Amino acid sequence: MAKYGTFIRAFPSLRSLALASVQDVLAAWKGLGYNRRALALHSAAKIIVRDRGGRIPRTLEELSRLPGLGVATASSVLVFSHDVPLPFIETNVRRVFIHFFFPGRDSVSDAEIVPLVEKTLDRSRPREWYYALMDYGAMLGRTDKNANRRSRTYVRQSRFEGSLRQLRGRVLDVMLRLGSADAAGIQSELPEPDQRLATALDQLVSEGFLRRRGNRYYFR
Repeated sequence: MAKYGTFIRAFPSLRSLALASVQDVLAAWKGLGYNRRALALHSAAKIIVRDRGGRIPRTLEELSRLPGLGVATASSVLVFSHDVPLPFIETNVRRVFIHFFFPGRDSVSDAEIVPLVEKTLDRSRPREWYYALMDYGAMLGRTDKNANRRSRTYVRQSRFEGSLRQLRGRVLDVMLRLGSADAAGIQSELPEPDQRLATALDQLVSEGFLRRRGNRYYFR
């Protein structure tokens, strides 16, 4: 929560986030999760300010078109911000429904779960219902065998240590310190030489984190 508070203080309004640089957004986001989520949030803020006068969409169709959302995340935003009764699945909701409705079943699809979420949804108090459901799912995750392992969507997280994900994070850390650098300069700041640096830089450029001008890299 301390990290979240720091981020909110840095960007107290949608407009302040939209006007910020990618570098400043990533610096404030550090410790809050995947960097691509910060980039998507930043892009969404710019679209809302530029195209909608700063007004956040309040329909599922419009909200789900923003970067990084999709239908499930957009539904959850509408549930928690406006108490709209919409079905959605996240990891704790999924755990509860697999635990109770699919005992002993493997490869349970979200398509099987969504109708059950819709049928059990408290339409008069959807926000409160999901709070309780997600808290219960978190409790099941601590006290019971993880039912989510029986989901068709379950993928064991690949090892982080030594991964390309770790290298990408290190490159962004270097860039946050330096602001701009060429590949040799970035390599010199890493704990050890890494032959995958060119691949990591190409990915970060293609995904919108960095831009390349000549042989130097900058934040967008």
